[in-house]
Amino acid sequence: MKEPLNQTWDLETFFAGGSDSESFQKFIADIEDHIAAFRELMGQEKSDLLSSVELMQKIRMELLEASSFTGCLMAENMNDLKAVQLSNKITALYAQFEGVQTLLADTLLKMEEAELDQWIKDNKMDNISFALHEIRTVAKKKLPAEQEALIEALAVDGYHGWSSNYDTVVSQLKFPFEEDGEVKELSAGQAYNKLSSKDRDVREKMFKTWEEGWGNAAQNCADALNHIAGFRLQTYAHRKWDDVLQEPLGINRMSEKTLQTMWSVIEENKKKFIPYFEKKAQLLGVDTLSWHDVEAPVGKLSKTYGYDEAAQLIVKQFEGISPKMAEFAAMSFENNWIEVEDRGGKRPGGFCTPFPVSEETRVFMTFEGTASNVSTLAHELGHAYHEYAMKGMPNLARDYAMNVAETASTFAEMIVSDAAIEAAQSSDEKLFLLDDKIQRSIAFYMNIHARFLFETRFYEERKNGTVSVERLNELMVTAQKDAYLDQLGDYHPHFWASKLHFYITSYPFYNFPYTFGYLFSAGIYARAAEKGTSFEDDYIALLQDTASMKVEDLASKHLGVDLTKPDFWQSALDISLDDVDQFLKL
Repeated sequence: MKEPLNQTWDLETFFAGGSDSESFQKFIADIEDHIAAFRELMGQEKSDLLSSVELMQKIRMELLEASSFTGCLMAENMNDLKAVQLSNKITALYAQFEGVQTLLADTLLKMEEAELDQWIKDNKMDNISFALHEIRTVAKKKLPAEQEALIEALAVDGYHGWSSNYDTVVSQLKFPFEEDGEVKELSAGQAYNKLSSKDRDVREKMFKTWEEGWGNAAQNCADALNHIAGFRLQTYAHRKWDDVLQEPLGINRMSEKTLQTMWSVIEENKKKFIPYFEKKAQLLGVDTLSWHDVEAPVGKLSKTYGYDEAAQLIVKQFEGISPKMAEFAAMSFENNWIEVEDRGGKRPGGFCTPFPVSEETRVFMTFEGTASNVSTLAHELGHAYHEYAMKGMPNLARDYAMNVAETASTFAEMIVSDAAIEAAQSSDEKLFLLDDKIQRSIAFYMNIHARFLFETRFYEERKNGTVSVERLNELMVTAQKDAYLDQLGDYHPHFWASKLHFYITSYPFYNFPYTFGYLFSAGIYARAAEKGTSFEDDYIALLQDTASMKVEDLASKHLGVDLTKPDFWQSALDISLDDVDQFLKL
C-alpha cells in the first residue's frame, strides 16, 4: 500500500460539495420521482408485479445511498445543520416509500402461496424468493396496508424525529478536560476514547466528567427515549403484538428459542470470568474494578499503533485466512474509504455504511492508536467486506439483518486479534493483547447483556407511562449489576443516555444481535482456523446466503449445527474461556 495513508475519507466521489451538493439535490429529486412512479404503478387496478418489484429494489438502493451520504456528513461534522436537514428529508422519503411498499406487500398477501411460487419461477426470481415470501408473511401480522401507510407517515415526526432530536443533543455536548495544562472542550467521541486510557487518573477524571455531561443532558435524552418507546408500544398494541421482542426477532430472522438458549449458556458461564476480574483488579492496583477499569489496558507494555502500521497489520493478518479480504482491505485504505482522523466535532463510535448504487462502502471511527482502535478498524472492514462479497446481487438478496452483519465484522476482528497474540514478542505484549481480546468478550457477554436487560425492563415499565430520569438510572445500574454479577465497584447510571443504540429507530433492541454475531463468528472462525485459506470460498458462500434464510437454517446449511441447542453456543464460548485461562497463566 502507498504510505502515508489519508486519514479522512472521500465523499466527493458520490456527490461533490457535501451538504451543499447540487448533484445530491438532483439525486433526491430523482428518488421523489421514482417513489411517485412506484405509487402510480401500485395504484393501477392490475399492477405489473414484475415492474413493481424491480422499481422497489431500485428505490431501496437509492434511499440507502442517500441515507449513507447524509449519515457520513453528520458523523464527520456534528455541527453540519444542512446535513441534518437533508437527513430529515431522506427520513420523510423513506416514510413515503414504506407507505407504498405496504401496497406491494398487500398485493403479495392476496396471492396464494402456490401462485407466488409460480410467478417467481416464471420470472426467474429464485434469488429473491425468500425475501418475497418474507414480505408476504410479515404483512399477515400487520394492520391493513392503509393503516400501515398512515403509521409510516406519522413516524416521520412522531418517531424518527425523536432519534434526530437525540443526535442534536449529542452534537451540542462538550466535555471539558485538562491536558498538558490546558483545558480542552472534547466532543463525545474524543471524550469516550479517554475512558480507556492507560492512566487511571485520566480515566477516573474523565468518567466523572462523562457522567456529569450526560447527567446534564439526561432529561432531553429521557424525553427522546420515552417517546421512541411509546410510539413503538402503541404500534405494537394496534397490531396486537404482545411481545416487544417480536419485531427485533423478526428483523433478525431468528427464533426466541435461539435467543434464550444463547443467553442461558452465557449466564451459566459468567462466573468463570470472575477470576479474570479479580486478577485484572490486582494488576491495576485496585481492590475492585470500577466501570472505567474494565476496558483499561494492563501490563507494563503500552503498545500503540500508527495508522499506517495498523493498516499494514490488518491486511497482513487477513491474508492468512482470506487473500480476497486482504486485497479488499488494502483497496479500501488506498482509495480513501476510511475516516479515522482524531479531531473535534465528530460523533462518537464507529460504523461502516454501504453505498449500494455506487457499489462502495465507507468506514468511520476516531483512531488514537490503541489496540482497541485496531480491533475496531478490523471490525468495520469486516462489515465492508460483507457488502463487497454480495456485490452484484439483487437488492432484496442483500438485505441481511444486523445479527449476521455483526458476524462478518467480528470474524474479521478475531483474525487480527488472534494473529497479533500469536506473534507477540514477549509475555508482557501477549498479556496486553489477550486482555484487549477478553475485554471484547466481556462487552458481548456482560455489557450487551446489561443493555438487553435494561431495554426489556424499561419497555415493561413504559407500558404504564413515561419513565423518569431517576428510574432510568436505577434500571440501568440494576441491569449492569445483574449482567456483571455485581463484580464492579461502581457503575454507569447514565449509560442509557450516552449510548446511541437505544435511540436508533430503524432497529429496536440494537443489542443482542452483537452477542449473536460474536459467538456465531467464533464458530465460523474455528472452521477457518482449521482450513486456512481453503475456507475462503465457503465463507463467501455463507455471507451471500445471509439475507436469504433464517439464521437457524444458515447455521445448519453452512456449519451443520443447531442454534436452538446449547452445544454450539458452549463450544463458541469456550474460545473466550481459553483466553481467560491463558491470561491467568501469564
